[in-house]
Amino acid sequence: MDYDKYEYLTFERPSDGVLLITINRPERLNATNKRLHWELGNVWLDVDADDATRIAVITGAGKAFSAGGDLDMVVDQVKDFKQIAAIAKEAADLVYNIANCQKVVISAINGVAVGAGLAAALMADISVIAEDARLTDGHLRLGVGAGDHAAIIWPILCGMAKAKYYLLTAEFIDGKEAERIGLVSMCKPLAEVLPTALAVAEKLAAGPQHALRWTKRSLNLWIRDASPIFEASLAYEMLNFFDDDVLEGATAIKEKRAPKFPSVTGG
Repeated sequence: MDYDKYEYLTFERPSDGVLLITINRPERLNATNKRLHWELGNVWLDVDADDATRIAVITGAGKAFSAGGDLDMVVDQVKDFKQIAAIAKEAADLVYNIANCQKVVISAINGVAVGAGLAAALMADISVIAEDARLTDGHLRLGVGAGDHAAIIWPILCGMAKAKYYLLTAEFIDGKEAERIGLVSMCKPLAEVLPTALAVAEKLAAGPQHALRWTKRSLNLWIRDASPIFEASLAYEMLNFFDDDVLEGATAIKEKRAPKFPSVTGG
């Protein structure tokens, strides 16, 4: 399988049957620009078709897993129908392509995880997070609905009460709390996150592959059953990009201040 077309993802084979994918834009804390957003959705098709890969592990370069969407990209797409439609397709591809990939996917969440990066982290079949890593869905901070992966997977992972609280407030959660509420599979000290993920991957790569893949497929029927919820949440999120709230949200994040949303102020 040729992975040379990927600009912001790097690939290694640490052991037989295991593919390590690293989100590699560390100078921007692996924030997703337009190209990386596409790559995070598309790569799982190549993983699925890669005969040399039985298990995939995804992590981030440097201090972050992925610090959300590049704010310049966000502002650029506001009220631009063609760009919003393209982003919506890529967001759907990220969720569905991980769910439909027959290979088991493991995330090693080594640092902050927001936005599309968080979608990859939590849509993974097994997730290992650092104790001091922080994550948030973050959509409400930006002024858009919690689309992407959140509505489809958070209630399944941690229950509706916790999902509603953290998605509506957009509060950050550290690794220990994420494990406590069931949002991730396990929490480890930072130095143990990637080694643990790779050890699990190596174990699974030596296991019965048809049984692994069919078990994943069976469990993911819960996700497929929730696809109408995901489709609605994604549509509502994209609709918010035609509203002025998102411009104020992006500006407030850039300026590191509390937002004054027009839908609140009447502006």
